[in-house]
Amino acid sequence: MNKYIYLSCILFCACHQPTAPANQTTANETKEKEMVWIPGGTFEMGSDEFEDSKPVHSVTVNGFWMDEHEVTNAQFAEFVKATGYITDAEKPLKPEDYPDVDPEKLKPGSAVFTPPTHPVSLDNPMLWWEYAYGANWKHPLGATSTIEGKDNEPVVQVSYNDAQAYASWAGKRLPTEAEWEIAARQGKPATIYYWGDSLKPKGQWPANIFQGDFPWQNTAEDGFTGVAPVKSFPPNAYGLYDMEGNVWEWCADFYRPDSYTKNAEINPKGPSSSFDPEEPGAVKRVQRGGSFLCSDQYCIRYKAGSRGKGEVSSGGNNLGFRCVKDK
Repeated sequence: MNKYIYLSCILFCACHQPTAPANQTTANETKEKEMVWIPGGTFEMGSDEFEDSKPVHSVTVNGFWMDEHEVTNAQFAEFVKATGYITDAEKPLKPEDYPDVDPEKLKPGSAVFTPPTHPVSLDNPMLWWEYAYGANWKHPLGATSTIEGKDNEPVVQVSYNDAQAYASWAGKRLPTEAEWEIAARQGKPATIYYWGDSLKPKGQWPANIFQGDFPWQNTAEDGFTGVAPVKSFPPNAYGLYDMEGNVWEWCADFYRPDSYTKNAEINPKGPSSSFDPEEPGAVKRVQRGGSFLCSDQYCIRYKAGSRGKGEVSSGGNNLGFRCVKDK
């Protein structure tokens, strides 16, 4: 879920346009996060289970470095302290961009998962998402929430623009979705899930996803009802944590449902522009990996080869990112 969709449904207007960050600098002297080497190679990308992940096709990707875990609150706070960066969720909404909306409703905020207290139809995400005033990376669940004591949790409520700004400052970049997928597949033959063919191998949950009756009753069998601190679950064969579940991760590619019908075979960077027939006016980028809200009842996009999408200035409390770096 993202701010663009919520404002489109609730405020009946297009999302505000992002502005360039002020005082953006390079983090040459800043402590670099731990990264692991992804050897690259050729693999079968995509999935026949999802329409926007077809066709499965061979892709070759050069080796690269990847953050071993999602960018944390502590790491993002270091970036903000060094640059004075203001995230999209913190920026005022301009009345001229919303001529048909009561100015009193145009307050900064973002989408927050708010589970109902009873079973609901799964046809309407507005029944479990709300636009929370004051929600941003420092207050991920709304104005009265805090990240105090949560330094090791993934930063959330970050837009694509925010993630891109952080990556540039850190001397890194966001991964292409081909890079993300080859890292998640970890050099293994194709399986249903990135970790294997069993949803719960050896009786253990391998990732932070939703158990129970979505969206109202989370049994938290995996130990978490929301975001989990990084490294709460075992790493994959490459030493990467949380490539499935926990929080969605931004990728560099523009989103189109037909991307794979026209994709390059070597180091693909995706299409030159975005298009989502569900929201033709929105500029969207790819998201990967699913989140703590993914469930076999509703969102199964933690499955291998699946894709997500999001409008570039929008965030949510289940959306973060990690970075990569060339050799």
